Amino acid sequence: MSMMVETKSTVTQSLLEQLQKHSGKIAFIPDAEIVSAIRHLEEKGIPNNKHEDYKYCNVEAYIRKEFKSIEQTFNEVTNADIAPHKLEEAINIVVLNGTYNETLSEKIIVKGITVKALNELSTNEKSLIATQAKSDVDALIALNTAFSSNGLFLQIEKSNIVPMPIHIIYVNSNNASVLVNSRSFIYAQQCAEATLVESFVNIGTAKVFSNYVSEKLLDENAKLTCFTYQNEGPLSYSVNTNQAKVSRYANYTNTTITLSGQLVRNNHNVELASDYCEAHLNGLFITNGTQLVDNHTLIDHQMPNCESNELYKGIAKDKSIGVFNGKIYVRKDAQKTNAYQSSKNILLSDDATINTKPQLEIYADDVKCSHGTSTGKVDEEALFYLKARGIGDTSARKLLLQAFAQELIDKVELDSLKEKILLEFEKAL
Repeated sequence: MSMMVETKSTVTQSLLEQLQKHSGKIAFIPDAEIVSAIRHLEEKGIPNNKHEDYKYCNVEAYIRKEFKSIEQTFNEVTNADIAPHKLEEAINIVVLNGTYNETLSEKIIVKGITVKALNELSTNEKSLIATQAKSDVDALIALNTAFSSNGLFLQIEKSNIVPMPIHIIYVNSNNASVLVNSRSFIYAQQCAEATLVESFVNIGTAKVFSNYVSEKLLDENAKLTCFTYQNEGPLSYSVNTNQAKVSRYANYTNTTITLSGQLVRNNHNVELASDYCEAHLNGLFITNGTQLVDNHTLIDHQMPNCESNELYKGIAKDKSIGVFNGKIYVRKDAQKTNAYQSSKNILLSDDATINTKPQLEIYADDVKCSHGTSTGKVDEEALFYLKARGIGDTSARKLLLQAFAQELIDKVELDSLKEKILLEFEKAL
């Protein structure tokens, strides 16, 4: 047996041995799906850089080093601890250490929204869980399925237009190194519209590895506009998997802003499952020190007359690494597809690295698809122009970098969130 297999089985076995203690806590996931998750973990193990999709992101090495335990020890969290992370104009919902916390969450003050812990779901609601995020697709989904905490179910009811944003705050408060598996299911029913913000916060005192899985289902004519704000700090390591399914005439948009986190891996997979639907994915990240931010996207065009757009921008400093791997998959039946993808990056040091790989896989013959990527340094001509007008070198560089990022920051529609992002972005430069 090779060393790679031995390492894989050691880490996986350590986790699987803890399943007995965890059994009974995840009654909301079908038994068959849990069995599938365990089988996938046993056969494939936790991904490492021998896996093509994780060649720059050795998750197995991080978990092996200090995150093999799911035994959770946490600091007490109060409303005062959560207050700085709330958004004034939003409904703030708290998921604490992977579990929906009704006490820390705000009371729902608008009609047409259902918020529940996953263990409180009805039979019909339970039947939705694990329909989008399948355990046999990715080992991190399998890990979450086997060890999921009592996460969040959010439903926007049919024809309901939510008048204010819904803000889900995922908070970790651990006082010892721990692996947390947090799960959510977001369901926008027919003709429903909502704006959703998902923030990730670490107020713990020890390192934490967070394995998030979010399933998002959009029925016909639904519109879901999402903003993901990742600023968990240097003690945080995370894998964030979004599995979205978009139905006829529905519109799904997600803008992800990543400003900190020692390791951040984003898997964003969108299934355009009916005709005349669309998806828009945007991302901005800045990396410092030895930080790694790895964005992987897949937009699966399954039916005709659908549209997708992707724009990702990255800034890498010091010895950090940024990754963008985006795939547009156009199936044979997906004629009249319009799909566009762009990745633009700036390197601020000779030791920083950007790895970018836009991909098109097309099996239809009547489509408009394009992709492009560019990586370079700060524009020296523009820098010279600003310095010639009396602006200092540091200030001039910050102005150019902010101009580079502004296109994506401007996509954030909430004033309080945009102000927070601008402040933290400037600190990270």
